[in-house]
Amino acid sequence: MNIKRDVIEQLYNGLPDETKGVVDQAVAKLTAVKNDGGKVVVVTGSGPNIHEGVTTLIAEMIRKGLVDGVTTSSAVIAHEMAGVLDRVKRVDGRRVGIDATLLPKGYTFEVTILTPQWQEIIANEMELNHELMEAVLATEGEIIIKAAGNMAYPMGLRTERLAMDIMTVAKQEELPFEQVAGEAADPRTMLGAAQRKNIPVLVTVPQLVGGGMVGIAVADSISIRERCRRIAAMLEAADVIIESGVALTQEIHDGPFETYTGHGIWTRWQGEPAFSLAGKTLIRIDLDPNLRKAWDFERRSGEVQKAIDQGLPKTKLMDIPFRMEMSGFARLEGSIPVVGDIGVIWPVIAWRLEQELGLTLDFMSCPQHLPEGQAMRKWIVDNIEPIDRSQFCEIKAC
Repeated sequence: MNIKRDVIEQLYNGLPDETKGVVDQAVAKLTAVKNDGGKVVVVTGSGPNIHEGVTTLIAEMIRKGLVDGVTTSSAVIAHEMAGVLDRVKRVDGRRVGIDATLLPKGYTFEVTILTPQWQEIIANEMELNHELMEAVLATEGEIIIKAAGNMAYPMGLRTERLAMDIMTVAKQEELPFEQVAGEAADPRTMLGAAQRKNIPVLVTVPQLVGGGMVGIAVADSISIRERCRRIAAMLEAADVIIESGVALTQEIHDGPFETYTGHGIWTRWQGEPAFSLAGKTLIRIDLDPNLRKAWDFERRSGEVQKAIDQGLPKTKLMDIPFRMEMSGFARLEGSIPVVGDIGVIWPVIAWRLEQELGLTLDFMSCPQHLPEGQAMRKWIVDNIEPIDRSQFCEIKAC
């Protein structure tokens, strides 16, 4: 998907001067790290990261050596397993004979608009209710593009069933679910790109809830301790950590094996391996202007650290709505707060890195409020495939 770079340049030029300056600072740091052979890890959430094409852009950045590890949510894993974005037909499920007690709020029911090829593939894996699918397609409703493999039949159900098979193989091989799934995932997903580059994609412990049974399968594939160990190793190796549209990051980057913020202090006392965020650069892309306010407070007067030292509530001390992830972020000397829409900021950063590092990305995202962003979303639907079950010889035989 070749978004014209003048569109991205216009996004960059439209940023507030302060934001543009912070983006330039982040790009300068990323450029220096990559020129020195350093590593960049991205901590992503779901939601807008999927819808704005950010996860697909990150997959391309993995392919081009710009990203060296990813943490994400089980919801993102589920969506990537199903092809990132889907076209679905959405109707009132009661009108096609579905018991209202089985339907979510609004009584909506969705059917995936499948190509003949994928309808045949899925029909060979599970029994399809063709009458239900035809009834939905014939009923008044709307066709939309949304995160794939979620509530739509049959792709959502297929993803949940496939997750159980992947979990079985993962446990047999003593590997994370994400690594096994990546072997059969489309190379334009983070899962598929990472597996081909032999770098980690891991769901964090706070983000295990989500993605239906996929989250449970991810959680059950390896122990919580092993998951935390692997994430700690990924973050320890990183020179720069980029947070993108994600909450609970204090529990992610300040996890049980991290010592600089104090959360892992007793781990090292007991002789277990630990790591430190000291000296690392933490870039957070966030719409909340309070992120910048908390960061400014700490830079001017050390208020965040004072509040922690004195056991005082940070919200009252600084008179701002204080989210927990702001604490560790604001106190890290190398943190960079980028306040803006991730749908805009990510392609701008990627475009600037193209310029600085002399490379060309084969995929560029674009915010969906622009015509180019709408075209990008359609491209993802038409080109990124769901996970290929046939690539698992163990699963294929089950």
